[in-house]
Amino acid sequence: MEEGGDGRIRTGTLWTATAHAITAIIGSGVLAVPWSVAQMGWLLGPLILAVFAYITYYTATLLSDYYRSPAGRRNYTYIGVVKAYLGTRDVLVCGITQYSMLWVTSIGYTITAATSIMAVQRSDCLHEKGHNARCRASGNLYMIIFGAIEIVLSQFPNLEKVTFLSVVASVMAFGYSFIALYLCIVKFASDQVIRGSLVGDMPGTMGLSLSDKIWHFFQAVGNIAFAYTYAMLLVEIQDTIKSPPPEHETMKKASMYGIGLTTMFYISLGCVGYAAFGNGAPGNILTGFHEPFWLVDIANIGVIIHLIGAYQVFLQPVFAFYEKWLASRWPTVGFFHKIYTFRLPFDKSRSFQFTLCRLVLRTVFVVFTTLVSMMLPFFNAVLGLLGAMAFWPLTVYYPVTMYIKQSKIKRGTCKWLVLQGLSVFALIVSLVSAVGSVADIIQRLKHARMFHISY
Repeated sequence: MEEGGDGRIRTGTLWTATAHAITAIIGSGVLAVPWSVAQMGWLLGPLILAVFAYITYYTATLLSDYYRSPAGRRNYTYIGVVKAYLGTRDVLVCGITQYSMLWVTSIGYTITAATSIMAVQRSDCLHEKGHNARCRASGNLYMIIFGAIEIVLSQFPNLEKVTFLSVVASVMAFGYSFIALYLCIVKFASDQVIRGSLVGDMPGTMGLSLSDKIWHFFQAVGNIAFAYTYAMLLVEIQDTIKSPPPEHETMKKASMYGIGLTTMFYISLGCVGYAAFGNGAPGNILTGFHEPFWLVDIANIGVIIHLIGAYQVFLQPVFAFYEKWLASRWPTVGFFHKIYTFRLPFDKSRSFQFTLCRLVLRTVFVVFTTLVSMMLPFFNAVLGLLGAMAFWPLTVYYPVTMYIKQSKIKRGTCKWLVLQGLSVFALIVSLVSAVGSVADIIQRLKHARMFHISY
């Protein structure tokens, strides 16, 4: 444990930081990687997966160096880092982008968890009644159950206290990824045919128009870019780490391990899944399998458990942000400051401490998030749009700009041109991905119904 000089004891290690990083990076979006590779083909698919892995790792190492200011003072959040190194001008844009993404991701997780529960229900129905049976499931009840679980877990005081959830979530992420990879290998081995093509589906095949090809390609690039993104949580994760060794050294290793393991899974599952299904790879690779139904069920249950933990990893920084602001705004109001102690009935030696602010506002926040998820069942498409918009500023622009400023890299030099070129490339990726996501949202709006999600 380390006393941070700010009254807070930090207990994080390389392994807890790696667990947080894996939970933040490897979302259920890993199951969409084969579809993304299918939109690009064998030529660009694996290459783009590797390119974005390197970009994410490189910018993560840059950002890790700015956790402490030149004077040694801690910057507890991404916004704090931006304010310390770039000034207040950039804080508003950074804050809106970061916390919007964290909240919107939790909405996407709520919808995805409900969809996975429905997938289990449908899988069991098809196994019992036959694969041609009409098996429908509705997700509103499952969203409410998921939200109720998150209300309880949201009472943990901060990100450091949900480390065990990150560990469980990381294990589940690897578990269902392994199962998906195994199922794809079995299908590929049984068919003994390498499907797919160098550039994916060409316009004119299976009714695919040129515009559809372009939108799908853009969306796939955005999916891959967003699949690696975790800069919006990196500083908050680094703030849980004890020292010595210096926090930035531990965080760089955690990023290397987290991104490295994730990349192995992305490339393996993306390529094997594409080889097994070809250009017809489903958006969620698990939906391509009905048997063995028990193994598919285990994978979907793993997705659900992973999302329960990941939800907290994404929302704890949001809770911390608004609670700190409210407490500073009303420093004498007991609602924000008075600590209540509740001794656990089954173990009198242990107690649960809370403020009314945490108990009430976090509950309201989770309930509101659940209601939004139920109202907009196509919100995953919106998540893709916001993810595309957030990739450039959070993952590339701010880390690169801070590095240029602190390293005093002169304008026009070779290094300056390379770094600015990286930033421009990320901006283009964000823009084209946003275009693809908007096209997807327009299509979904034609069929979406509020408070209705079905499978």
